[in-house]
Amino acid sequence: MTDKKQAGVRAQRKAERPGEILDAAFEEFVENGYAATRVEDIAARIGVTKGTVYFYFETKEILFEEMLRHISVPFSDLKQELGTLTGSYQEKIKAFARLIYDRISTDRNSRELLRFIIAEGARFPQAADRHYEEHIVPMFDAARELLEAGVAAGELRNSPVVRIPEIAFSPTMLLMVWQMIFSDRRPHDVEAFIDAHLDLMMNGLVARN
Repeated sequence: MTDKKQAGVRAQRKAERPGEILDAAFEEFVENGYAATRVEDIAARIGVTKGTVYFYFETKEILFEEMLRHISVPFSDLKQELGTLTGSYQEKIKAFARLIYDRISTDRNSRELLRFIIAEGARFPQAADRHYEEHIVPMFDAARELLEAGVAAGELRNSPVVRIPEIAFSPTMLLMVWQMIFSDRRPHDVEAFIDAHLDLMMNGLVARN
């Protein structure tokens, strides 16, 4: 290999290294929690020295916060996704609920992100606030907009739930917590759970003639 190619390979590896460290950190923090995770174990997972990790991330605290950013996918595009939904408002609400289930309830990264926020939110309040602003607010704002549009179209009742969409969509969070705690010992039939939620929600929201 020529010197130029070797230099290119080294540059590529250097560019990829932070992501590899963050992926390894995620697995270690999931397995051991924040307090019990050691930087040297993160380094050993990808075959580098502890010094290499500290070269990119000065402290364990910084590494943890950057790991949270790394696995987090903000929900800022949810309102745009509303515009792609078709059919009646019943069909749109069902599609939106399934989108939320796919995004958070059955997604490992989202599930573990919530676990970290619950366990370490007091230690990292800025991370907890960022999670609220980037995930919780957009999700329920989009849900409220969809429900209000359904009421305006005459398809949905003007229920108090429209103003507090957390009530209508809270089973998405319940499933996430259940999966987080009991998935190995008391697994749910996810499809049956979702169908039951949608049936309950539609029977509570749909306007009756």
